[in-house]
Amino acid sequence: MKVLVIEDDRDTADYIARGLHEHGHVADVVGNGQDGLFMAAGGAYDVLVVDRMLPGIDGLGLVRMLRTSGVKTPVLFLTALRGVGDRVQGLEAGGDDYLVKPFAFAELLARLQALARRPPLSDIPVRLQVADLDLDLLKRTASRGGERVDLQPREFRLLEYLMRHAERVVTRTMLLEGVWDFHFDPKTNIVETHISRLRAKLSRGGRDPELIHTVRGSGYVLRAPDV
Repeated sequence: MKVLVIEDDRDTADYIARGLHEHGHVADVVGNGQDGLFMAAGGAYDVLVVDRMLPGIDGLGLVRMLRTSGVKTPVLFLTALRGVGDRVQGLEAGGDDYLVKPFAFAELLARLQALARRPPLSDIPVRLQVADLDLDLLKRTASRGGERVDLQPREFRLLEYLMRHAERVVTRTMLLEGVWDFHFDPKTNIVETHISRLRAKLSRGGRDPELIHTVRGSGYVLRAPDV
């Protein structure tokens, strides 16, 4: 993991850099916003540690500039500002996580490693497609054959789950946990009812072949129609 530490307190910066080196990571340190912006803009880092209160360009301004210029490197804000409003400002500016001083290095390291494990935004799918069924995860819209399918929020979530597991059997229990966040059986036909409604909407009144199939004794599977 390669980390850029943008921190004007030398003792704090050295403490972080030393800890990262001891754990086998690479750490560069800069003490002001201008230098931090220049180095971070190169995009060669896995994670950025950014102090909120920096000379020159402050942490919020620095991260906003990076996001505006297309730099997507994960950012951990590190600051003595501990109010809820301060955390919200940091996240709205483009930060990914927020840690308040004083902090334990073990927690800092765990947070940095979690951020570094995140897939790049460009690798996160924004659309799902099975046959002529298209799901736009950003606009939260569904269409089949180019024609919009109006879904309720829970129906959209159910369809998203089925499409993410396309060609695989999903059980009723999996749907209760993944779509309704139920970790118990509510003893209702909630799954069956929503599946039935979703089937009707996707088939557009029977004009199109079924996409959701019942696997008797097992669950459901969403797959492209047989040609």
